[in-house]
Amino acid sequence: MPAIQAEHLTKTYKVYRKREGILASLAGLFHREYKTVEAVRDVSFTIEPGEMVAFLGPNGAGKTTTLKLLSGLIYPTSGEASVLGYTPWKRDNAFRRRFSLVMGQKNQLWWDLPAQESFQLHKEIYRIPHDDFQRRVDELTSLLEVKQLVGQPVRELSLGERMRMELIAALLHSPEVLLLDEPTIGLDVVSQRRVQEFLKFYQAQQKITVILTSHYMKDVEALCKRAIIINHGQIKHDGPLAEIVERFSRHKIIQLLFAENRVPEGLERFGTVLDAIAPRVKLEVERQRIPEVLTTLLSKYTIEDVGVLERPLEEVIAEMFESTNPTDESSL
Repeated sequence: MPAIQAEHLTKTYKVYRKREGILASLAGLFHREYKTVEAVRDVSFTIEPGEMVAFLGPNGAGKTTTLKLLSGLIYPTSGEASVLGYTPWKRDNAFRRRFSLVMGQKNQLWWDLPAQESFQLHKEIYRIPHDDFQRRVDELTSLLEVKQLVGQPVRELSLGERMRMELIAALLHSPEVLLLDEPTIGLDVVSQRRVQEFLKFYQAQQKITVILTSHYMKDVEALCKRAIIINHGQIKHDGPLAEIVERFSRHKIIQLLFAENRVPEGLERFGTVLDAIAPRVKLEVERQRIPEVLTTLLSKYTIEDVGVLERPLEEVIAEMFESTNPTDESSL
């Protein structure tokens, strides 16, 4: 049985459209104008137990709304979903003990109390046996290198330290499904790497099912083999991460090392010159022209080394988002 299954999920909101000016505001007291916003539009996917899947999209694409639907925080307008065999928005206690939702922009820890006090609260909420609780705290604080910080008020911790404490709180009850919404947002490179390494190790050890949303492609590439891309509330891609570049990128990059420590003129006719510092050049060339361009370059110039690379994943995804009509008012 799939760990997570969504079937034609749709979530719409009725949004008040306020017009500018005092007279318009007064008129709005008697006659209000609304528009319907489709945050999620007919979304369907299946995630098997033990998978770690990236859920990608630009701001307002519907990622967080989908996670809220799967965690039961909001009701869908239409469609069905199943998480570990439960309907999320029924909020059964048995279901709530088996998943966790971590949102990078929301805190679940008490701001003025040490993290260890919030951990104790979670112990009581989830009815975690004392020995299991102590073992879990020791294990997680050691893995995330924050054992010496659990007695310090949360407000005194750095952003990276707070996020690691949030992850510990979310994992204390050993959830089978973990929903991560931008867990590394705003973190420095070192903290991002620690969180990445921990999630990769923990997921491999515990075999939990993870959905990860992130704007940092390094997170995605380090952790996930499969990606679901959503834009304007609709699924645009669902498949291996490696297929995204092949499917959506129309260009490749040719790296050239010319002889005699110089760069010849006129390379613009072969493609876009991305970088040219003698004797090295990077050219962006349409995929279908690669054989023709390479043949011409090798016959015309003395080249000591050549390489053909795919474009970086983040560039391809950003280009894909930009190519979608941004003026569609029905999207969120």
